[in-house]
Amino acid sequence: MTHLPEWLSDAVFYEIYPQSFQDTNDDGIGDIPGMVSRLGYIQSIGCNAVWVNPWYDSPFGDAGYDVRDYKLVAPRYGSNADAKRFFNEAHARGIHVLIDLVPGHTSIDHPWFRASAQPEKNRFSGRYIWSDSVWESTDIPCLRGISQRDGSVGVNFFSNQPALNYGYAKRTRPWMAAPDSPDALATREAMKDVMRFWLDMGADGFRVDMAASLVKADEESRETIRLWQDFRAFLDAEYPRCAMVSEWGVPARSIEGGFHMDFMLHFGPPAYTSLFRSSHPFFSREGKGDITIFLETYLRHLASTQGRGLICIPSGNHDMPRLARGRNAHDLKICFAFLLTMPGAPFIYYGDEIGMRYLEGLTSVEGGYDRTGSRSPMQWKNGGGYGFTNAKTSYIPFDGSADAPTVAAQEGDAGSLLNTVRELVKLRREHPALRSFGEFVPVFAEAGRYPFAYERRGGGERLLVVLNPAQRQERVPFDCSGKVLFEAGGVPAAGIVPACSACIISK
Repeated sequence: MTHLPEWLSDAVFYEIYPQSFQDTNDDGIGDIPGMVSRLGYIQSIGCNAVWVNPWYDSPFGDAGYDVRDYKLVAPRYGSNADAKRFFNEAHARGIHVLIDLVPGHTSIDHPWFRASAQPEKNRFSGRYIWSDSVWESTDIPCLRGISQRDGSVGVNFFSNQPALNYGYAKRTRPWMAAPDSPDALATREAMKDVMRFWLDMGADGFRVDMAASLVKADEESRETIRLWQDFRAFLDAEYPRCAMVSEWGVPARSIEGGFHMDFMLHFGPPAYTSLFRSSHPFFSREGKGDITIFLETYLRHLASTQGRGLICIPSGNHDMPRLARGRNAHDLKICFAFLLTMPGAPFIYYGDEIGMRYLEGLTSVEGGYDRTGSRSPMQWKNGGGYGFTNAKTSYIPFDGSADAPTVAAQEGDAGSLLNTVRELVKLRREHPALRSFGEFVPVFAEAGRYPFAYERRGGGERLLVVLNPAQRQERVPFDCSGKVLFEAGGVPAAGIVPACSACIISK
């Protein structure tokens, strides 16, 4: 595998959901000119990288993850020229840009699929997964009777997203292609062509949607790993600086496949959800969580990377409830003290840095369903459109609470969540031990016990992080003396860690 791009050792990412970030043409939907106008804000947080959710042309049955044209910006967001300007303006500020790559499926409106659905054989007939008869299901969810082609077509999840054909590791039916079949290889080459297009325009890399799902019936992911190794070989030959982060959740596999980074995610093992989003999360005032659920999985994943890649722990994303659900601003400061002092590259979901809330009970918008409440427009300032838009309404309703958090209200408050996040990012940038590859050494982490304490080591320094989100003080058996670099809620003293506190101490 290629070496990691040097900038990843100090990367702090900001996730931009384009349709909800900043509207400049008053249609109630965010756009790329709006993203450009807010780059200074992202830079002010200290973020030096962004992940942009899909901005491709789409019918928006699944918020843009149903791609109609991989090489065209959706007109509601602007133009390809706007995208190039975004790359250029971001780079001028020292910000790297990863865009979402959606290689597993397209929209049913994509020209590839329309051609594939024709009864006459053509060069796209094998671009998707089709059975040989309309009466025979595929081994994944499928659609049938939607065209004159005799066959059922597999879909990855929603019925508007037919699955692209990268072959089957285990083949039990004649229509199942091998991963090295001409049709499966043609799909790979088509996706490489998409990647070339955006890398030539200025992208620094990709976050890859559903990266583990491409080769079907691949229980051990061996063929999927080989597929991504082929992609990495292509990138090493033509775009060696291209950075790649996977939606996989198994770093041992994704990093072997050639990815530089993998997310800890809300699906799969309960490690990530046990922190913030389980029935009794560790980061909760009730104090009934268990940090070992997270730590056992995390340490195993960390060891599996062997220093070859990064594990990313996000504040959240567009697919899960907001971090602020069930927490106040002080609680969130403790969460961010954790997120911004752990190894790997942290990802901040837009609005989490001001404590934007999950909006309960919203009607689904663009395939969001229960995720819609985490996708409401960014709240820049008080007022009808929150500084997001001058339109009377937005495509997703705003937070109607009288105390809805805004950037403007927090900018001038030194103790605000926003300025605490800035302080923590600055601390991370100033201390080598806190960066992506600093050593991580647990100091206190016991089942059902609080606090969670660990050291970060590197650059000749040792920093102790002590986190007690529970609403009770705790006595600890380790030394908390040293220079206090950051505190929220109080400093440990005489072996007592204050309730609802976070502290970073230089040893």
